[in-house]
Amino acid sequence: MTAKTPYKVLILCTGNSARSVLGEYLLREKGKGRFDVHSAGSHPTGRVNPLAGRTLREKYGIDASAARSKSWDEFKDVKFDFVITVCDNAKEACPVWPGQPMIAHWSSPDPATATGTEDEKYQFFINVASQIARRVELFCAFPDDRLLDAVAVRQVGEQFGLAGEAGLKR
Repeated sequence: MTAKTPYKVLILCTGNSARSVLGEYLLREKGKGRFDVHSAGSHPTGRVNPLAGRTLREKYGIDASAARSKSWDEFKDVKFDFVITVCDNAKEACPVWPGQPMIAHWSSPDPATATGTEDEKYQFFINVASQIARRVELFCAFPDDRLLDAVAVRQVGEQFGLAGEAGLKR
């Protein structure tokens, strides 16, 4: 892989209704054109959770109205630079991607399974989005010549207490 932009990034989850959508739109916004970002799921729900859209709109000023829940099969022939899983199920079921992309696992709790009042569920979405946003910020902080260095990315993850979650590997 050579240093180039935009880097192609795929963010994966099971349902592609919440965490992966949050990650996709947060990385698009923070990356400011540096990343060509997509999200998908191993078993897509067919719809984006409305609280994901609300969280992006109200807390980050991001319009995600074009987001849709889709299968990772749509991307099976795409050569990505990075594949990021945001749930443990997607990590375990993750297929082999062409081009040997760097793989990261940023496990986050599933806000789509939150229970309680609508406000409590929304707060859970905000908390998960905040966790993903912090990882996105760390990822975006790398200059291009260091972004492709898995060891450097892993060290930053460890430095910020994200060991096992922010490290990249091949």
